[in-house]
Amino acid sequence: MNDTPRIRTVLSCTLLALLVTAGAGACAGTDGHPLSTKPYDAADQVSFSAPGEGRKADPDKALEITAKGADGRITDVTAVDASGHHLAGELTADGLLWRSTGSLTAGAVYTVKVSTEDQDGAPGTRTFTFETAPAKRALTVAFGPEAGKYGVGQPITADLSLPVKDRAARQVVERALKVRSTPAVEGSWHWVDDKKLHFRPKEYWPAGASISVTGNLAGVKVGDKLYGGDSKPLKLTIGDRIEAVADAGSYSMTVRRNGEVIKTMPVTTGKPGFSTRNGIKVVLGKEYYVRMRGTSVGIAEGSSESYDLPVYYATRVTWSGEYVHAAPWSVGSQGFANVSHGCVGMSTGNAAWFFETVRPGDIVKTVNSIGDTMDPFGNGFGDWNLEWAEWRQGSALVADTKSAAHQPDPTRLQPSI
Repeated sequence: MNDTPRIRTVLSCTLLALLVTAGAGACAGTDGHPLSTKPYDAADQVSFSAPGEGRKADPDKALEITAKGADGRITDVTAVDASGHHLAGELTADGLLWRSTGSLTAGAVYTVKVSTEDQDGAPGTRTFTFETAPAKRALTVAFGPEAGKYGVGQPITADLSLPVKDRAARQVVERALKVRSTPAVEGSWHWVDDKKLHFRPKEYWPAGASISVTGNLAGVKVGDKLYGGDSKPLKLTIGDRIEAVADAGSYSMTVRRNGEVIKTMPVTTGKPGFSTRNGIKVVLGKEYYVRMRGTSVGIAEGSSESYDLPVYYATRVTWSGEYVHAAPWSVGSQGFANVSHGCVGMSTGNAAWFFETVRPGDIVKTVNSIGDTMDPFGNGFGDWNLEWAEWRQGSALVADTKSAAHQPDPTRLQPSI
């Protein structure tokens, strides 16, 4: 028998074992390499600008970390608050100084991890925590309307506790105000004035949508010594798409639900000198009984146009007193002439039906009136009378190439996932 193949196999296995052993020895020989050692405590190698224990840092001042002596340098710094927001910063090329470039959050606890290396390349690490002082001036936001179910035209409102005029500060505020809709919509905030914003989609809200509104301003630096405060989140749901169109030219109102006509009825609108406003309005509320007086809209008591009437089934569409309501005294003119002082009048039965059918946020549109167009702001919700491009011009972020939903605040970076 020839045993040569077996001998060769044994020799090959022996040689492989020797190679593996040699390789293992080569790896074991790297135990002395600086990078294979456990990082040393770099407490004596770095200094911090944060105050000592028991004291709180001024959030208006930058955080600085400095390498002490000439025997080491800083290689990396991460600073994260309790909410998971990373503090942006820059490290000098020589590794001797790291300085925060983002704004510190007021009233927050930060954990800072500093990585270093010595002259031999051995790694060091140091972790410390510090707390920032709470804001002396806090900007809070109150969202509206109240939680509940609304029509497809309901804007979201944000009322600020303090005026914000500076564009950069407005951008900080606007980025922190988040509106999320299911299904998703394209929408934008619009600054009505220095203390109020409105949010609306490009088109009406989808019927059945769920909306959540949150303000992520707490502790965020808005402007000089001004920081954001807490805000209460808001949740809304949207009902059917109800749209009522009052045609002052044909003296009729057509009501649609989700695009389908559900009722057409005769009406009367404002007569010359008291013409009903053209344009889109949003139902503000419903009042079963209202006492309407001419003096409330500037008509002198005792004049030929003076009136003082009990009105039922009144659906309000402007703050100045425009309603859709029962007007039994003008039934003979309804469908034939405009004889009201600006409201849309109808029979008591039709007004009761309308009152029960609509909810706040539903759309009431007037066409073919000789009156002015509904103001976008100040007299109810005329937001939809602005074209989308014009609406977007009211956003502090309109010049940005990305929408606020995709552009993170550079001072509050989120870690990549």
